[in-house]
Amino acid sequence: MIGWSVKRDGAVRCSWKKSSANRRPFGRAENGNITVFALTLFVLMTMMGGFAIDLMKYEQTRTTLQNTLDRSTLAAAALTQERDPETVVRDYFHAAGISETLTRVEVTEGINFRQVVADAGADTNPYFMHMLGIDRFDAVGRSGAEQRITNVEIVLVLDVSGSMGSNNRLINLKSAAKEFVTTVLNSDVEQRISIALVPFNGQVNLGATLASKFNMIDNPNVSGVTCVDLPTTAYTTFGVSRTSELPMTANADTFSATSGSGGNSSTAPSNVSVVSPTSSSSALPNPGNRWCPPSAANIVRLPSYNATQLKGYIDSLDAIGATSINAGMKWGMTMIDPTARSMFAQLISAGAIANVYSGRPYEFADDDSMKIIVLMTDGDHFAQERVNGGYRSGNSNIWRSAGDGNYSSFFDRSGTTSDYWVPHRNEWRTTAWTSNATAAVRQTWPQVWTDMRLSYVAWHLYARGLFNTGTTLQRQNSYRDTIADFRSQIPTGTMNNQLQTACGQAKAQGVIVYGIAFEAPTDGAAQIAACASSSAHYFNASGLQINTAFRAIASNISQLRLTQ
Repeated sequence: MIGWSVKRDGAVRCSWKKSSANRRPFGRAENGNITVFALTLFVLMTMMGGFAIDLMKYEQTRTTLQNTLDRSTLAAAALTQERDPETVVRDYFHAAGISETLTRVEVTEGINFRQVVADAGADTNPYFMHMLGIDRFDAVGRSGAEQRITNVEIVLVLDVSGSMGSNNRLINLKSAAKEFVTTVLNSDVEQRISIALVPFNGQVNLGATLASKFNMIDNPNVSGVTCVDLPTTAYTTFGVSRTSELPMTANADTFSATSGSGGNSSTAPSNVSVVSPTSSSSALPNPGNRWCPPSAANIVRLPSYNATQLKGYIDSLDAIGATSINAGMKWGMTMIDPTARSMFAQLISAGAIANVYSGRPYEFADDDSMKIIVLMTDGDHFAQERVNGGYRSGNSNIWRSAGDGNYSSFFDRSGTTSDYWVPHRNEWRTTAWTSNATAAVRQTWPQVWTDMRLSYVAWHLYARGLFNTGTTLQRQNSYRDTIADFRSQIPTGTMNNQLQTACGQAKAQGVIVYGIAFEAPTDGAAQIAACASSSAHYFNASGLQINTAFRAIASNISQLRLTQ
């Protein structure tokens, strides 16, 4: 303590003295402050260490969740993944022993993409955060993965046979197909989707532009006829050879040869009378009985993104002819066959296909492309009839008078010089029939089939003449044999097998095949169902239900958000 005193000399003195009475209380106060401070530091350090432990536990849990989420969603989103995407994600979490942490799996799929988003969360049960009033500290994670195909090649293979003209089928088809085109292409801002049209009836009419790219023979030289009789070997490969010879379909009315409208194997044709072909309707071919009806509308339309143009093509389709689903499917596959790329390049150079489609058709294994065929029919196979070799091209043994248009046929008959049979005169002559001193013009086989039914020729210009003095049975047998020489048939069972072979080849290459049986008979529906990629890709439609079928297909394609 400090003290003051006054000495006698008047000087003031200051002195320092320790007070024993106050020393110990001061010491006790100093020691207490240090203890409180130390305890405070200890508590703070313990809490910080505890928080660090809680945070480490949280981060470890979160990392485990996130890693599992990332791996599982990537695997589930792969378009090559055939298992259910959600099941894939859940299996990953089960293998990691954290199944209970998975809170949500959302899968969004379209024709060309799959997106998987998953959430997970777990309570880390903190030890020290309770001190701050934090009773729950959840580790959460989210992961999303997506795989997309940027280029889509679509082929609409559509039945335009004569039966499509009944019950408003063709009208309903046109409405549904046009809506499909609009829906799909409206979302295609970068022209990454192409749509080709392959109408079919008894054959597939290629159109002059596409036909010029194949090695066709036996040309009937008829406007609007560009079909080919595909050889059986064509169905053993995916596309159609551009180098092998392909016989063009003869412009002949052959239905009557077996359907009863023009004859059969046991009796003479009931509707072909002994009159001049120029005046008898029984001689003239029925346009609906040709396997390749001449048409400027029912032809293959090359890949396009022009919705207006495509809808115009659909509007022009006409119902006529028989049904060869196998041929439709085969030519549909040719439109997406990678080996056709060089042909497409030529067509692009010629301006028949847009430049944006350079490099198509893409390889089947191309991860950035997808190929789709939509196959629709209202019928089943009709045994296909083809004019045999030797009767497709070149000169025939038939002459036509340049005057009255009557015909005569030549046969080298030994023992007589009368080798020309003149049916309208019911006699044999030494020269071909002429009238009014006009010439007789030798006909080519294409000319014969253009003007007369095959059954008419077989009966009047062959059987009646060759056995004009014979019995009725001899004439009938001659007619039957002549029909067999003129044409051959492909049984419906063979056509079914060819169709399924083509469908199997497409599916094996990853092509998505949608099948629509439109008021089709049992066998036709069964063939389409077997051709489709799965039961989910098959539709059995009646009336306006065909709109629903096309909408269901388009709803997936319309989700495309194409990116580079």
